[in-house]
Amino acid sequence: MVRDAKFVVEVKKAEKALRIEKEVSEIIKSVGGKFLNRKEYVECPLKGEKVPFPRCFVCTSFIRRIKGYVHCSGEEYSIKT
Repeated sequence: MVRDAKFVVEVKKAEKALRIEKEVSEIIKSVGGKFLNRKEYVECPLKGEKVPFPRCFVCTSFIRRIKGYVHCSGEEYSIKT
């Protein structure tokens, strides 16, 4: 199923590493997420604030990341199960 992106959000660099929830870090470890940088974040259109990229990556609305931009379906801000 191909989902259309409702939002295209730029991935930005933070000065300091952002905190992520334990549940998110466990999911990322299980997928082998060494590539996920904790200093990257997005201005989440669903939550209305900065969200660490690893949290965005495991969101149900995350579609893909291409060349520094995240494509978001805008459906729901929750963790994929």
